[in-house]
Amino acid sequence: MNAIENILKRNSPRELVAPHPTEEEMNLVFNCALRAPDHAWLRPSRFIQVTGDGLVKLSEIFQDFARENINDLTDITLEKYKNAPFRAPMVIIVISNIRIHPKVPEVEQLLSTSAATQNILLALHALGYGGIWRTGKFALNEIILKYLGLDQNQRVLGYLYVGKASGRQKKLPKLDISQFVKKWS
Repeated sequence: MNAIENILKRNSPRELVAPHPTEEEMNLVFNCALRAPDHAWLRPSRFIQVTGDGLVKLSEIFQDFARENINDLTDITLEKYKNAPFRAPMVIIVISNIRIHPKVPEVEQLLSTSAATQNILLALHALGYGGIWRTGKFALNEIILKYLGLDQNQRVLGYLYVGKASGRQKKLPKLDISQFVKKWS
């Protein structure tokens, strides 16, 4: 698959099943991630690859976080959070490791990790896997850091659910570029 086709056909599948990528494939995927734009070569992107028993650990973390931090938590919602990591055979926790730098503000480091995340999704698609980037209650807040054993300078930008696409795929909409692009000549 060529690069343009890969970008135009990538989609977030509705359902992901086993198998997940091999260790060799993931090494390639992470190498692609680390090619993202990175001002001053700070290398802010960090990832936690979760499979097998790690999914159970992540489920427990989600439940503990929910019980301790979500008001009006219902049994149904808690069950949803308990089951969330098992929506795919692999979860990649996306982290930006923020450093103080005179020329590279925090937002640039977050954007670099976001670009790295898109590279992961594109690399997975090129290898025949699907990926879904999720945020929600367990991302973009400082409270989750202690549950994941992360440092205060780190930010969880989301969770990538990874596996083989299964079932009916979402239809990609045809977009009118003129709705999004203004041209100055």
